[in-house]
Amino acid sequence: MHSRYSRQILFPPIGEKGQGLISRKSVLIVGAGALGTVVSNHLVRAGVGFIRIVDRDFVEFSNLQRQMLYTQKDAEDMLPKAVAAEHRLKDINSEISVEGIVTDVTADNIEKLMEGIDVVIDGTDNFSTRYLLNDACFKLGIPYAYGGAVSSRGMTALFIPGKTPCLRCVVPDGAGSGQTCDTVGVIAPVVDMVSSHQVVEVMKYLTDNKNALRGDLLTFDIWQNQQFSMKLKKPATDCSTCQTNKYPYLRSDGDEDYSILCGRDSVQIHKQSELDLQLWNQRLASIAKVKKTPFLLKAELDSGETLVLFPDGRVLIQGVEEVSRAKTLYDRLIGS
Repeated sequence: MHSRYSRQILFPPIGEKGQGLISRKSVLIVGAGALGTVVSNHLVRAGVGFIRIVDRDFVEFSNLQRQMLYTQKDAEDMLPKAVAAEHRLKDINSEISVEGIVTDVTADNIEKLMEGIDVVIDGTDNFSTRYLLNDACFKLGIPYAYGGAVSSRGMTALFIPGKTPCLRCVVPDGAGSGQTCDTVGVIAPVVDMVSSHQVVEVMKYLTDNKNALRGDLLTFDIWQNQQFSMKLKKPATDCSTCQTNKYPYLRSDGDEDYSILCGRDSVQIHKQSELDLQLWNQRLASIAKVKKTPFLLKAELDSGETLVLFPDGRVLIQGVEEVSRAKTLYDRLIGS
């Protein structure tokens, strides 16, 4: 085995056999923000054979405090996070395969993104997407490594179809705190801790050390020096995901063409299948300050809002607090 992994191989629970298993596994990381960048960094260095990292956003300066893969240049160039992450991860380890995909994870594409995947890792910042991942994982029988970090608090668990309850059993719809990094902040060390817990459980699973799995929902506050472990017991008898198999978040609703980005005064509208950035650069140049990159077009309006257009048809309207205002701007400037 390559000397790159020699210290990991010396760890008896992994060894040569475990390293061989790791090299043949595939992982999907949804979200290339704080959690996703740390998770992907660990897994690439550990030698996971294939990593697919999916994110809809682009790098901003406010990300650099905790999103470890990115640089000032990435923020200046407004690189999509999935693109920047893929470039950096390939520089770290050229022996494995890394695929960055710039898209919004939805009920329409999640199962396609999970094809050939052994474990799904949560790097998201909202429970709507987490419940979607939870539904898809339990439908397809793929473990889901949940993680969340906000302020100085973290929470993480590995949910395994057929072995543990699912996320919905433990954190029912509406039970989240509603706090986000954009409203109450976050310190980088708690991100590292949550990500490390996610990765170590995934490594146990991938190397067939399942007897070492924690089997709990771990929560902690590293500022207040608090930690609590809740064992994962029986599923909720009426759980619509892991018991009745209804998978409510996998039901695609054609009328849901917008989503509110958590805590960012931003609304994403996705009505079109593609947008010609060169064409929209010309159209918007007379009414906005525009900047075009190979991956997106940013248009700053005199009224204070900003539109970010992506080739896959998505438009982010930033600087708005109400969906109605975002829809008005979209209809006025982009149309149907």
